[in-house]
Amino acid sequence: MKKALATSALGLVALGAHAQSSVTLYGIIDTGIGYQSSQTSPGSTSGGRSAVKMVNGIWAGSRFGLKGAEDLGGGTKAIFQLEEGFNSATGAQSVSGLAFNRQAYVGVANATYGSLTAGRQYTSYYTLLAPYSPTTWLTGAYGAHPGDIDSLDTLYRANNSLVYTSPTMYGLTVSGSYSLGGVPGSFNAGSTWSAALQYLNGPFGIAAGFQRINNSTPGGGAWGADSTTSNAGAQAGVSGINNGYQRAQAQQRVAVTGGYAFNAQWDVSFSYSNVQYIPGINSPFRTTAIFNTGGAVLHFKPLTALDLAAGYSYTRATEANGISSSARYQQFNLSQYYSLSKRTGLYALEAYQRASGQTLATNGVSIINATADIGDGQNGAPSSSRSQFAAGVGIIHKF
Repeated sequence: MKKALATSALGLVALGAHAQSSVTLYGIIDTGIGYQSSQTSPGSTSGGRSAVKMVNGIWAGSRFGLKGAEDLGGGTKAIFQLEEGFNSATGAQSVSGLAFNRQAYVGVANATYGSLTAGRQYTSYYTLLAPYSPTTWLTGAYGAHPGDIDSLDTLYRANNSLVYTSPTMYGLTVSGSYSLGGVPGSFNAGSTWSAALQYLNGPFGIAAGFQRINNSTPGGGAWGADSTTSNAGAQAGVSGINNGYQRAQAQQRVAVTGGYAFNAQWDVSFSYSNVQYIPGINSPFRTTAIFNTGGAVLHFKPLTALDLAAGYSYTRATEANGISSSARYQQFNLSQYYSLSKRTGLYALEAYQRASGQTLATNGVSIINATADIGDGQNGAPSSSRSQFAAGVGIIHKF
């Protein structure tokens, strides 16, 4: 009798847990037409031609995913998320060979103690800085800082990551992440680690974060060109801005973002970042290259269905590695978004960048004129000249 009662009780517990489990299917499809002036390959200084083409994910990367939670009792729940990015113009995976290239993690969460997750996911640096990133209203493809040099867009996701995020207390949230490199004989090589904190108080918010990405080859070697495939040996955001520093021993980023909402119609956000490419014994360049970027975005909502935004950023590199006139990049951005419904919208984006000064060529030694590279949508085809203009229109649907 006792055994039967115990079995029945366990069955009720299991049924209750099952009843409090949930799985959600979601996604975004974003397709548009884009124009880009004088595009070429990274590190090249000739052959630029303008192009009009169908583009994917200008406003938000096309994706579909599954996320869910199961109540484990005592305020604790198991959580997971699987998210695949795809090209809505061709149907191809956004990263070839990775079924869930955007996110793939599992973990536990508790309202009192926070959450701990393991797998492929965003670093703490990005997650807590993102609410006030320039990409919130200007997008990453056209509005990220030049070449997305400070990783405030979503291109870089770290494999093999452990991420802890605290509950929010008195407006303060802290988070830390560590991504194992898995390099034999070296715990540090190929690893990525970051820490960040965020404070929200009514209309005001501010966040600060640190991130370090270590080369999988001690002393510096060739980084993987595709920053989304792996943190172990992949450089975040390879572009015309940082192309000459691909064989750094480590990359280091420190950033502060914040914002203030004046009312329901007007708000402003700001950001500052310091990005360093640190050489090792195998790096062709010898002095740490530092890029400082500051920017601001003004967002205006004149109608319930209409959002308008304008932004400006200025990036300046230090004089190092024989460069006497440091590279400088000024970028101007505009965006317009019209909501047809809660899930569907039309958008338009415009961006212009002007570069000056000098930088290093792909070989990490030769000094060349700095060329423009807007956001990260043009990283694969930066400008062949000092300036670049890009514009795009599209439609986005969320489900």
